[in-house]
Amino acid sequence: MRVLVAGATGVIGRQLLPALVAAGHDVVGLSRTAPGADTGPAGMRIVVGDALDRASVARAVDEAAPDAVVNMLTAIPPEIDPKRLAEQFALTNRLRTEGTRNLLAAAGGVKRVIAQGLAYVYDPEGAGPADEDAPLWRRPPGQFAPVLAALQELERTTRDAGGLVLRLGHLYGPGTLYAPDGAFVRQVRAGRLPLVGGGTATFSFSHTYDVATAVVAALAGDQTGVLNVVDDEPAPMSEWLPFLAHLVGAPEPKRVPVFLARFAVGPWGVAFMSRLRGADNTRAKATLDWKPRYPSWRAGFATELGGAAADAS
Repeated sequence: MRVLVAGATGVIGRQLLPALVAAGHDVVGLSRTAPGADTGPAGMRIVVGDALDRASVARAVDEAAPDAVVNMLTAIPPEIDPKRLAEQFALTNRLRTEGTRNLLAAAGGVKRVIAQGLAYVYDPEGAGPADEDAPLWRRPPGQFAPVLAALQELERTTRDAGGLVLRLGHLYGPGTLYAPDGAFVRQVRAGRLPLVGGGTATFSFSHTYDVATAVVAALAGDQTGVLNVVDDEPAPMSEWLPFLAHLVGAPEPKRVPVFLARFAVGPWGVAFMSRLRGADNTRAKATLDWKPRYPSWRAGFATELGGAAADAS
């Protein structure tokens, strides 16, 4: 199958492209600029097109002539300020809305469409890890509201094209915020990431390698709608943050009350650290015949960050 990957140079794309080639697919990456000589694995090519320019992306898709489209379009900043989330995600929101519309309009009639969503969009009032039928955040904090609206539009557009959205957890692995040199880990090392309100937010994590294998599995099937592609062990921040801090040789995270944290990180930052709901991956494992290499963030963090303390010294 000829697969066009939009967002081929992102942290997921770097894991996905070689996985697709290894699975025997003819892989084409969509890039906004002409690639360098070392872009991508052997066995793939690049077409140039700007997802926000309808004519440009139409020419690129026409040149690629794909059977399937994998939409991983984002522009996530390397460091996130929760008080400026809406501003920082404005381009990503456009890619998820305008970019998705342009991409799918150009690729009309392809056999398979897979897109990237988020699994920490579920309403926090529910109990336990959320499955795909759980309601999304009904009254999200203001900074997160446009991000959620863009994700909902992406899901509608992908569903209307007969596609599948993979709702991903908090991404970790090479190049992510949780990599040894990532912004999140730097904050933990510096003792600048506290447990807010007891650290009651429940996180579901996704290693970028596991996302890549889920995409490969999804391309082989015909599942539509949405699936949670996360690990098997949702965990409160009070559990996983001290574990991560220990791995990287950082001090034990401080505890900060909600009212005090709100001044520093705003309502979205507080919600992110105290209200998020984890996600359940049962349906993805059953329908995609997929399972994560890292079923627990414990093993994944140890693999990715086990030598981080020595590297930082």
